[in-house]
Amino acid sequence: MKSRFFLSVISVIFIFHLIPNYVLAEEPLTLETSIDIALKNSIIIDSAKEGVNAATAQKREAITGFLPKFNTSYSYQRLNEAPFMRFVGLPAPFSALNGTEVPAGTQDNYNWAIEARQPLFTGGGLIANYQASKIGEDAALMEETAKKQDVVQEVKIAYFDILRTQKILQTAKQSVEMLTAHRDVAQNYFNVGMIPKNDLLHAEVELANGKQSLIVAHGAVELTKARLNTVLKRKIFTPVEIVDVLVYQPMDKSLVDCLEVAQTNRPELKIATLKATQAGKLVRAAQSEYLPTINLVGNYTRFGDNPSVSGSDFKDAESWYVMAVASWNFWEWGKTKFRVDASKARENQALDTAKELNDQIALEINNAYLKLKEAEKQIAVSQQVIEQAEENFRISEERYKESVATSTEVLDAQTLLTKAKSEYANALGDYNINYARLQRAMGIIWN
Repeated sequence: MKSRFFLSVISVIFIFHLIPNYVLAEEPLTLETSIDIALKNSIIIDSAKEGVNAATAQKREAITGFLPKFNTSYSYQRLNEAPFMRFVGLPAPFSALNGTEVPAGTQDNYNWAIEARQPLFTGGGLIANYQASKIGEDAALMEETAKKQDVVQEVKIAYFDILRTQKILQTAKQSVEMLTAHRDVAQNYFNVGMIPKNDLLHAEVELANGKQSLIVAHGAVELTKARLNTVLKRKIFTPVEIVDVLVYQPMDKSLVDCLEVAQTNRPELKIATLKATQAGKLVRAAQSEYLPTINLVGNYTRFGDNPSVSGSDFKDAESWYVMAVASWNFWEWGKTKFRVDASKARENQALDTAKELNDQIALEINNAYLKLKEAEKQIAVSQQVIEQAEENFRISEERYKESVATSTEVLDAQTLLTKAKSEYANALGDYNINYARLQRAMGIIWN
C-alpha cells in the first residue's frame, strides 16, 4: 500500500514538473461576466458609493436639527472672599449691631447644569435644509448610476474592440496563407520557366507585406486585451479569452425615440434637475434667517460649596426652570440679504446648467445615432464587397493557373479580398461600439 501511495505522489509531481505549460482551462469571459467584474472592481464606482454615504450622513445630520439638544456643564468659581452682609444705620435698640458682618455665601462655589433646547420655530430653515440634503442624497444615488453606466460602456467598447481586432487578425492569417500558397505556385512556375523572375519576386514581396500586417494585427489584439484588463482592474498581462458576440443587431428606434428615452432615463439630466431643485431649497433656508426663532429651554442645576454639589448653608442644592426663548437678529448690515442673493444666483446657475446639458445630450445622441446608421450601411456594403472580392479572387486564381492571367492580377484580387474582410470587421465593430455609446447616451446601457 505504501509503495502504491508513493508511486501516485511521484506521478503527480512528474506531471506538474515535466509539463510546465500545463494550465487549467478557464471559461472564456462573456460580456455579462466582464461587466460584473468591472462593476465589482471599479474604483470610480467605489468613489461614487462614498459620495452616497456622505450624502446620506448629511441628510441624517439635517434630521437632528428637529430634535432636542442636550448639553451639560460643570464649573468651579472661587471668590476673593466669601460674600457677607454688614449692618449699618440700624436704629435703636439695634444700633449695637451696626458694623456687624454676617456671612451671605461661600468662597468656593461649584455648579453642575444640564440644559435641553427644543426648536419650535425656525422660519422654515430646518425643513428646507432637510429637503436640500434629501435631494442631495438622491443626486448622489443618480451619480452612482451614471458612473456604473460609464463603466459598462467602457467594458463594451473594450470587449468589442478585442473581437474586431481578432477578426482582422484572422483575416491577416488567411491572407498570409493564401499569399504563401500563391508564392509556392509562382515558385513552381518559375522553376519550369513559365513566369519571369519579376513575377516571383512580386509574390514574395506581397507575402512579406502580408506577414508584416499579421504582426501589426497581433499587436492590436494584445493592446485591446490589455485595455480590457485595465477596465476590469486585473493585471495587464492576464490572459484574455472572450466569447464572440460581434454580430449585427438592427436598432429599431428612430432619432426622436432615442431623444425621448434619454429624457426619461439619462441620469445626468435627473442629476441636473435635482441640483436645481436643491438650490431652490437652499434659497428658502437662507430666507428663513429673516424671521425670528423660538426655542423651548429646560434647565436643571445643582450647586454646592464642594465638588459633590450637595448644596451649602446659603443655597439649595438643586434648581430647575422651563422657559420659551424668542430671538431675532433684525440688523446684520445686509448679511442675510447677501446670503439669499448668493443662493438665488446658484439656483439660476443650476437651472442654466440643466438647460445646457439637455442640449449637449441631444447632440450626443444625434452623433451616436448617425454614426450607428453609417456603420449599419457599411456592414451591408462590406458584405456585398466580400462576395464580389471572393469571386474575383477565385476567377483570377483559376486564370493564373491556366496561364491566362498574371501574378499581379492574382495579388491585386487577394489585396481587395483582404481589404474587404477587414473593412467588414471594422464596420461590425464600429456598429456595436456606437450602439453601446447610443445606449449610454439614452441612459439604458444595460439593454
